[in-house]
Amino acid sequence: MAGRRPAPAALIVLLLAAAFAPISSAVRPVSDAHRSAAAELFAPSADGSFGDLERTYEAVRTFQILGLEKYKSVTGKACKFAADKLAAPASSATKDLFHAARISGVLGCSVDAGVYDGVVARLKAVIKDTNSLLEFYYSVGGLLSIKEQGHNVVLSDAESTFHAIKALSQSDGRWRYDTNSAESSTFAAGIALEALAGVVALADAEVDPSMVGVVKNDIVKLFDTIKSYDDGTFYFDEKHIDATEYKGPIMTSASVVRGVTSFATVATGKLNIPGEKVLGLGKFFLGIGLPGSAKDCFNQIESLSFLENNRVFIPLILSLPSKVFSLTSKDQLKVEVTTVFGSAAPPLKVNLVQVLGSDSKVITSENKDLQFDLDNNVHYLDIAALKIDVGKYSLVFEISLKEQEHESVYATGGRNTENVFITGLIKVDKAEIGISDNDAGTVESIQKLDLLKDTKVSLFANHLQKLRLSFQLTTPLGHTFKPHQVFLKLKHESNVEHLFVVPGSARQFKIVLDFLGLVEKFYYLSGRYDLELAVGDAAMENSFLRPLGHLELDLPEAPEKAPRPPAQAVDPFSKFGPKAEISHIFRSPEKRPPKELSLAFTGLTLVPFIGFLIGLMRLGVNLKNFPSLPGPAAFASLFHAGIGAVLLLYVLFWLKLDLFTTLKYLGFLGIVLVFVGHRTLSYLSSVSTKQKTA
Repeated sequence: MAGRRPAPAALIVLLLAAAFAPISSAVRPVSDAHRSAAAELFAPSADGSFGDLERTYEAVRTFQILGLEKYKSVTGKACKFAADKLAAPASSATKDLFHAARISGVLGCSVDAGVYDGVVARLKAVIKDTNSLLEFYYSVGGLLSIKEQGHNVVLSDAESTFHAIKALSQSDGRWRYDTNSAESSTFAAGIALEALAGVVALADAEVDPSMVGVVKNDIVKLFDTIKSYDDGTFYFDEKHIDATEYKGPIMTSASVVRGVTSFATVATGKLNIPGEKVLGLGKFFLGIGLPGSAKDCFNQIESLSFLENNRVFIPLILSLPSKVFSLTSKDQLKVEVTTVFGSAAPPLKVNLVQVLGSDSKVITSENKDLQFDLDNNVHYLDIAALKIDVGKYSLVFEISLKEQEHESVYATGGRNTENVFITGLIKVDKAEIGISDNDAGTVESIQKLDLLKDTKVSLFANHLQKLRLSFQLTTPLGHTFKPHQVFLKLKHESNVEHLFVVPGSARQFKIVLDFLGLVEKFYYLSGRYDLELAVGDAAMENSFLRPLGHLELDLPEAPEKAPRPPAQAVDPFSKFGPKAEISHIFRSPEKRPPKELSLAFTGLTLVPFIGFLIGLMRLGVNLKNFPSLPGPAAFASLFHAGIGAVLLLYVLFWLKLDLFTTLKYLGFLGIVLVFVGHRTLSYLSSVSTKQKTA
């Protein structure tokens, strides 16, 4: 492989990014990163609002669960928004009343009992007249929220309402939205279960236990439709439903989690749901990472809050703070087992039961107990005790609760598999480079290389010879190491580059470049070639890009139709760089006249001015006719001052001003002189006329 290629350094960077990408996407409990994301996704508008009532509830509920102080700062505006809607129940939609009541419950808003009486009456009326699952959900949810705020709310016809909602269920555990709907929905099943839980909580008497038992069986059927990934993640999604009603896995799974956990709270006995499926739902929501939308963020955080404390199973999440370990640094394998929100788990034991290679081959099945650090709440094991080499591995852990009564409360999922990456220093030895003859293969020159240090070799070859390079790579445990990328680059002095993959065998890496077969690929370019070797792998802590020296290559002259070297890329920013220095010799100045002669001619220029002064004296110039009255005297003074200003302007033009600037000022002074001169001369003329008539 030859020709222009990406730089080896860039290839190594891409390799490292690709190797660590799947490892970095770990399932971790809720952290400050989720809090920062929520604060950003639910940022209020300029007027301090979040939009409609639904989005406002999702914002304040998310802030409340995450313990963000930000939700307290919006209490006043959100409470007023909810109170205004609750104060006019007759003109408000059931959905709006539902969200307004929940906002009031989250923020503890102060609402008059009379206002709530009106809302309760409106919601009860809706329950009697509707056959829509959504209307049942909003009405029952609104009533339950009002009751949880201390208001006395009782649903007297709870059992009939329970039957009306149950009538919309299907045999597979899913629900229809109303009696006219042909399709059933998993999302609808979640809101139906939440509505049924609300009916039981609002009932003034015990709901028929047999009906509750039927719903519990429906939940078991619903969980039979759950989907899963190979890593133990479980989620719900719609089967066949109209595109306009499709909610997606996050909303659908969130709806089921809310409904099932709510129903488990009011139902007697325990739901027959496998713990690994509840744990898988927790992994699903945590596996989302940081959501990209406010709706997904709300569904993720609220669902996890229901899983954090419920009567079905509380999932315990096994996670690794770090999934990359160094044999050189003798890192410890640390394992955390917490709830989805990072709370401490009950007393338990963590065992490493199996280590699998990247090809799923069993490396070891030796059972190793992890020690527990009570201060840091982590289980740990020295990575050296595993006796594994560099590379990718899958570690299989087993969690066992120490107290038997906890087994019905917490879900551990049995075995948990985590992918890890082991790095270390790779030994590079037996490196040699040399030139050999093309036919006999005898080596003319061979040099030893130390590839972990700067090496500079100087080689000479012609087109009838070969370049040979070989070396060995060994892991810390003495096994042959095969990195993902090994390249040899030859760069001509004209910047034409050639990149070659160095093949590896079971014992060594070796490349032989036969220049006779490469003359066309080298474009018949003789001269100096810089040699550079790149060896890179994500597991290799001492990956390197090493200059080896140079090769003076003598190739034959290029035939007439030989391929030409490719045009070299031009840096688009090179035009902004420093320019070449301009060398210029100015001509010698002309010979100037003597200083005395220049001064003499300067004096001659003053002769007209002197003549002007003499003329004034001979004419007997005086100020006898200068006006004595204040007004004419002012105009006469301005006239003489203007003449002086014009003379000064001539001097400035001679010294520094350009022609256009001088003309601009002269035009202004000319207008002033015409005006004041006319007034002055008119006054003198009138005085002279009066004297003659007298």
